[in-house]
Amino acid sequence: MTITNDLELVDDHCHGLLTTDLQPDEFRGLATESDWLSLPGTETLDSPFGLGIRSVCAPLLDLPRHADIDSYIARRLELGSAEVNARLMRSTRSEHLIIDTGFLQSDVISPSAMTDLLGTRTSEIVRLEAVAESIGESTSAATFVRDYDEALAAAAADAVGFKSIAAYRFGLDLPDTAPDTQAVERAAGEWLRGAQRSGSYRVDDPTLLSHLVWAAISHKKPIQFHVGFGDSDLVLHRSDPSRMTRFLKATRDTGASVVLLHCYPFVRESGSLAHIFPHVYFDVGEVTHYLGPSARVAIRQSMEIAPFHKLLYSSDAYGLAEHYAVSAYSWRRETARVLDEWIADEWVDATGAERIAAAIAGGNARRVYGLDAA
Repeated sequence: MTITNDLELVDDHCHGLLTTDLQPDEFRGLATESDWLSLPGTETLDSPFGLGIRSVCAPLLDLPRHADIDSYIARRLELGSAEVNARLMRSTRSEHLIIDTGFLQSDVISPSAMTDLLGTRTSEIVRLEAVAESIGESTSAATFVRDYDEALAAAAADAVGFKSIAAYRFGLDLPDTAPDTQAVERAAGEWLRGAQRSGSYRVDDPTLLSHLVWAAISHKKPIQFHVGFGDSDLVLHRSDPSRMTRFLKATRDTGASVVLLHCYPFVRESGSLAHIFPHVYFDVGEVTHYLGPSARVAIRQSMEIAPFHKLLYSSDAYGLAEHYAVSAYSWRRETARVLDEWIADEWVDATGAERIAAAIAGGNARRVYGLDAA
């Protein structure tokens, strides 16, 4: 790991930590993308990520490597969340966290609270669907376009970029032109009438989802898109990024970058798109912890075809410092292995390998999100 060992990380996409002392099943629920714990008689964390927790995190909490999950959770409660978060986050050596604030299923802390807690710089990513849903009670079909523009501008003022979860709500079949105003008004009317019946302002209409993205493009900030693996709300084949090809062609000269997040199992598809389109970037966050020992597969695939200035590091950590810790460890270990092999095979020298590692660890994110100027 010598090539990557001393590099500080810019986490391109993550979420806040929880600062409460989690009970065993609360911890297990946050350590899986499933909405359900395993069936009785089985262990949710008898999983690749469970191996990562036992191998990487247990020694950081003064337990033997490979301690069983029950012992790990008990030790976590004994130390308390503040100490656990401090130890595990210190192990990541993160210099900057780019935090998506749009997913608040539990009481994760804000970017400013993360900075106060960790002493680490943070920036905010604004979730487009959350902005639209926040105006549901105050807008109308006729005023939705204006009201969303105003709300988005206000939310974007202090943010370094946006995120869309269209993959969850409909799919990544985004059109190559913005929907016209009349179509958006019709869709907004249907959305608001549905919300009155259901009590939920969840946006899942494809016309509205497309409008949210196209309206954000005018701000010329990076737009992140969830791609691939996620929870039970997602239909996996509709989250294949190759479905975005027409949209990517149409947005090439807009001044807005597109960042494909996570990308498993569509890592090679994402790398291909990043190779072709100059404004497209990608990461393999989230699965750097969920794949455990197989994270090396996704990390190696991510380095196969895209230019190295297109690849970003992220964890997609949510709530648990274990997500952060295992992701950082896996990225350092497996990236170093790839580059050591390339050096041994004389594809690159040590100086070139160090340059590649530093770019992925943080240099690319600092450029894409303008962090040095922020």
